[in-house]
Amino acid sequence: MRIHFIAIGGAAMHNLAIALKSNGENISGSDDEIFEPSRTNLKHHNLLPPSFGWDATKISEDLDLIILGMHARKDNPELKRAQELGIPIMSYPEFIYSRSLSKKRVVIAGSHGKTSTTSMVLHVLKESRMAFDFMVGAKIKGFDTMVQLSDAPVIILEGDEYFSSPIDMKAKFLWYRPHIALITGIAWDHINVYPTKESYNDAFKEFIEGIDINGTLIYFEGDEQLSMLVRDHADQGKKIAYNEIDHFLDGEGTSIRVGNLNYHINVFGKHNLQNIQGARLICNELGITDLQFATAIQSFEGAANRLELLASKGEYKIFKDFAHSPSKLKATTSACKEQFPSKKLLAVMELHTFSSLTAGFLNEYKGSMNDADYAIVYFNPETVKHKKLDEIHPDQIRQAFEKNDLRVVTSNAELKEILSRLIPKFEITLLMTSGNFGGLDLMDFTRNIPESN
Repeated sequence: MRIHFIAIGGAAMHNLAIALKSNGENISGSDDEIFEPSRTNLKHHNLLPPSFGWDATKISEDLDLIILGMHARKDNPELKRAQELGIPIMSYPEFIYSRSLSKKRVVIAGSHGKTSTTSMVLHVLKESRMAFDFMVGAKIKGFDTMVQLSDAPVIILEGDEYFSSPIDMKAKFLWYRPHIALITGIAWDHINVYPTKESYNDAFKEFIEGIDINGTLIYFEGDEQLSMLVRDHADQGKKIAYNEIDHFLDGEGTSIRVGNLNYHINVFGKHNLQNIQGARLICNELGITDLQFATAIQSFEGAANRLELLASKGEYKIFKDFAHSPSKLKATTSACKEQFPSKKLLAVMELHTFSSLTAGFLNEYKGSMNDADYAIVYFNPETVKHKKLDEIHPDQIRQAFEKNDLRVVTSNAELKEILSRLIPKFEITLLMTSGNFGGLDLMDFTRNIPESN
């Protein structure tokens, strides 16, 4: 097939393009800007557009399909030309569903933890030498791409609740219609798509209703809103509730108990212990025994940007994490404090997304950084203007977070200077952002760690 990607530079889009080219498809693509690591990955596979921008002449009648990414707009000239020519247009979740009709579909959804849980499942299945396809939202050690499509009988999908494309406002995960589904929890997010908590919750209600009639729903029982939704669908299929897996601190980190045996793991935090339990239950449904699971999960090192250790020197450690929503921020900050209770914790986060920079959403962050010994929130006022949002002020942020000593910074130069001074005073530093703190190289901060005695 000849397939053209409009907005090929997205994380999932460029990985899907690479996977399809590896399968022998004829792939082309365009975008108006492409950042790393997408640019290098596309160049390596000879898929990087020779120039950036939109060009309607790239769209011709001999194309079999257009795959449309979210970054494009409804008035995109390539999209309009494809519509004029009557070329089939799909979002990437719709396309993945079309290629998985004959497979057992496993979908991991939730406002937080879905990438980590999906990554754990993929790691265990690979270690267990099971044939499977996948789509996940982060780079995982041992996997060359984030997407694989083959003739495997099972596909593991990270289920995102964001809309599918600029012309398809359907939530991505609603395309997949799983046989096995897991929901990690529900916490309002993406307010540009879901203006109310009710509309956000309704998307998960619809997701549950889309599970195969004989399917299985695995859900975190500690989430009241999620449990209520599950009770409302009590007569639909099989339900399995879960909480944290049995565990203990072993002096060098965390170990889990499975059966009569203990297994040291490389990740930590209550949220990850919940994720491990959810991943175990999915793997059980796929025929993986508890012994197989526990043996394999020991070597799991986490997904990229999920409590990823940037540097460690003596008692000092610097972690980075993708956390940006209130629930993710709280879980990640708490995880570091619980893992290192006797160490001083410096937590830094960037307000970067549409939701996080919206004044009416800020109160959702109440108490989310309270476990930090010192907390900093950074935002760029120019980003607020670019997103055409109402101006927000440092006092609003401090009031919303309800942390009296919270420091709010609006200059990345000032942030760099502050962190250079503070990192040597805190054994644990946690940097949380879905952006890049205004273009700062986070690895620069590793040089601020004091030398060991």
